[in-house]
Amino acid sequence: MGDDNSVKIYLLPNLMTAGNLFCGFAASLKIVENATVYALPGGTPAVMAADTHQIHYAIWLILASCIFDLLDGRLARLGGHESPFGREFDSLADIVSFGVAPALMVYKIVLFQFPRTGWLIASVYLVCGALRLARFNCLAAANSAEANREFTGFPIPAAAGLIASLTLFILFLDENATQLGTSKWILPPLMLFLAWMMFSKFRYPSFKGLSWRSTRSLSKFVGILIVAVLTALNFEWMPFLLFLTYLLYGFLRPFLSREMKRDIEEDEDEEEARLAVFGQPSDSPPSATDSKSPAQTNEKPQH
Repeated sequence: MGDDNSVKIYLLPNLMTAGNLFCGFAASLKIVENATVYALPGGTPAVMAADTHQIHYAIWLILASCIFDLLDGRLARLGGHESPFGREFDSLADIVSFGVAPALMVYKIVLFQFPRTGWLIASVYLVCGALRLARFNCLAAANSAEANREFTGFPIPAAAGLIASLTLFILFLDENATQLGTSKWILPPLMLFLAWMMFSKFRYPSFKGLSWRSTRSLSKFVGILIVAVLTALNFEWMPFLLFLTYLLYGFLRPFLSREMKRDIEEDEDEEEARLAVFGQPSDSPPSATDSKSPAQTNEKPQH
């Protein structure tokens, strides 16, 4: 009884996670409906149009799941409501929205033509995504500072967003065709590459230091606003460019200076940690205890 009473379910963050799960499940349903429509005899233009529309719906639902996934963590940290329940619920939603739904979508678009190899490729992506989430939960449960500041391996929401946004871009390029052209063949190798990236040692910023209370300079605010407007006006290809930029950033990150990384990633976790430990911002005069070495303060240095 005592253990059950200790489980806290915070409303707003978990509503966002529920929205993530709902969109992922709805995307899976749209893909199943798409397979049903595609199986109808005749192959008329109306059938092909319905086929493309269902894929479009699935893509937007996966991208909506990315937004819900972004919001739930921000809301939890804003209210100080991070909990083990929320972390586990979020992972369960992620495996549906960013594992099952993208795998089904790519299988329906191209992999179904090779039944044995196709289900294997889709399964590898799904299993690697599940293992990636399990590894992250283990690090987070151990209160690892690494899990809070950055991701080791490409995060599965970004992998699903890249697959969905690339599919949207391919549909935009082939909008006048009755079916997707040869460009769809980039999706299977991309899925295998992303499955490997999720277990790679490349590090990606989590941007968990960004919150509703974060302050930015006027130039950065204008830059963010311009990107948002461009994304809204060019929604066919701009999401793919954003996800691709995030993927490539992991390759370029080791070669950037510490100051440049801090400026790009806007890491505020160090400041928050300092406030939690010392009770003063970094621009305050250091106290006597601040100047002590880790050995004098009985604090182990972080590696």
